[in-house]
Amino acid sequence: QVQLVESGGGSVQAGGSLRLSCAASGSILNINTMGWYRQAPGKQRELVAITLSGGSTEYADSVKGRFTISRDNAKTTVYLQMNSLKPEDTAVYYCNVDWILYRTAEGPKQEFDYWGQGTQVTVSS
Repeated sequence: QVQLVESGGGSVQAGGSLRLSCAASGSILNINTMGWYRQAPGKQRELVAITLSGGSTEYADSVKGRFTISRDNAKTTVYLQMNSLKPEDTAVYYCNVDWILYRTAEGPKQEFDYWGQGTQVTVSS
């Protein structure tokens, strides 16, 4: 089986920084796009940033210039460096991969639109 294991959330004052990590665990063969989404109370889940397998990145306008998404060389871990945090950044942050191929005892399997369990980020004013 495969899992997306998130870490790095917490509470911080406005202007502070946090770094989120999301590691794909299991016998990973390939991953396409990895990204971060967030959901604030009473709001819909929204895109924060994504990084494609080729290295290109996309950001929500609200985080451009403050957040940086990156990926490790093995392309199985994605990071989100969040600087100059604002109270409106408070949300549960979810890691997502749009396609993942992994090895099982029964042979290769794939998952689409796969999500982590979420990590809380709270920014106080």
